[in-house]
Amino acid sequence: MLRAYNNLPSIASPAISICALKLSLRQALNSTSSSSSRRISTTFPLLSQTFTSSTSFLGLKRVMRMRNRPPLRASASYSTGNSHDVGREILVQHLLLKEEDKNIFLELQKRLVQGEDLSDLAVEYSICPSKEEGGMLGWVRKGQMVPEFEEAAFNAPVNKVVKCKTQFGWHLLQVLSEREESVLQDIQPEELHTKLQDPDFLEDAQFIDVREPHEVERAYLSGFQVLPLQQFGSWGPEVTTKLDPQKDTYVLCHHGVRSLQVAKWLQTQYLTNCGMKGFRKIYNISGGIHAYAVKADPSIPTY
Repeated sequence: MLRAYNNLPSIASPAISICALKLSLRQALNSTSSSSSRRISTTFPLLSQTFTSSTSFLGLKRVMRMRNRPPLRASASYSTGNSHDVGREILVQHLLLKEEDKNIFLELQKRLVQGEDLSDLAVEYSICPSKEEGGMLGWVRKGQMVPEFEEAAFNAPVNKVVKCKTQFGWHLLQVLSEREESVLQDIQPEELHTKLQDPDFLEDAQFIDVREPHEVERAYLSGFQVLPLQQFGSWGPEVTTKLDPQKDTYVLCHHGVRSLQVAKWLQTQYLTNCGMKGFRKIYNISGGIHAYAVKADPSIPTY
């Protein structure tokens, strides 16, 4: 179990909802519309993070528009586009109606063509609990949604409203953005040691050591920037100025536990940045500097 630190944000309760139309949605949407008043974060198992009052869907829309994207309006077409790769994530919002409400569904299609916003209509008409966030399902990847919804979403051109029918009813959905999914994985000390001999690797990657200064004095790997976990409050808010989010990031500690906690937090920065700057590839050095000294470089002292 990861050790808890008072000054490190909880990895399990960050800022943006990644609640998706997962397979577990089958049970959630079998309930009546009375469940629609509940927050989506209390209805579905979370993939990563939940909305807070300060990061509502309206706030997310403002962020998206700050990226100089065109207004998120529906197009007149309801056809699907080309398939996307499995290793991508899409940011999805949707509206759900019961199967018997086909007339309302057709009317909402017309209103979207006339320029109304899908999120506004979701708040008013959707029977999915996500209506509380304007129909926002968050960033999702292949394998997290029921098949019919997934096929429509991953074939949908960005910003174009498409329709689909599932066992829950009729959906109007819109993909707001897409990106390569964030990667967090372990790297073994021997592999890292080999890579560190390559000057190009040293140039293309970045390295952080989250141990405390007194630990670094006892054993140190050249090229690692020291960002002590206990001082997270001072460097955490400015992490994107201290590090380049576009570079592969390698995280080190004594035995690999604290570094994993920081690596997971860095991954959430990718999620909360809505496809803008974020740490897409993070590597936790398995076993920490102790394992590195034992397995890869005996010249480094153990403690």
